[in-house]
Amino acid sequence: MTDGKFIHPTATVHDAAKIGAGSKVWINVQIREKAVIGSGCILSKDVYIDHGVRIGDNCKIQNSVSIYSGVTIEDDVFVGPNACFTNDKVPRAFNSEWKITPTLVRKGASIGANATIVCGTVIGEYAMVAAGSVVTKNVESFTLVAGNPARPIGKIDKEGNRT
Repeated sequence: MTDGKFIHPTATVHDAAKIGAGSKVWINVQIREKAVIGSGCILSKDVYIDHGVRIGDNCKIQNSVSIYSGVTIEDDVFVGPNACFTNDKVPRAFNSEWKITPTLVRKGASIGANATIVCGTVIGEYAMVAAGSVVTKNVESFTLVAGNPARPIGKIDKEGNRT
């Protein structure tokens, strides 16, 4: 392709999805309608991108991540394997009138493997969520959080080093 984009033959990409130049979409990825993936992104094996999701430029989404409607991810974000985002504050299988609760991941943030990001939260710029954490409240910029529920355990710089 002329724009350097790669979509693996096993990926399912809706015709109404947009994928930026130089992005790589790997094995068994599903990208739903009206999703927007920026330039230079990597979507690894088994990633699910729900309808209307927005992902900025130069993001790396690792294996088996699920990103549901209502989630916006800004530029330069890392999402580790098996991380999951929710979008329903009070999930019930029988509630046909549920509403999406938005979540925002700011520029340069990193989310560790197996972390769960509960909807309605904001992950600040260059913040870092430790592996296995459950984020139930906003995470300040340049802050490292860990645990269940995730709590601040330190400040970090742009490169992720503790300060």
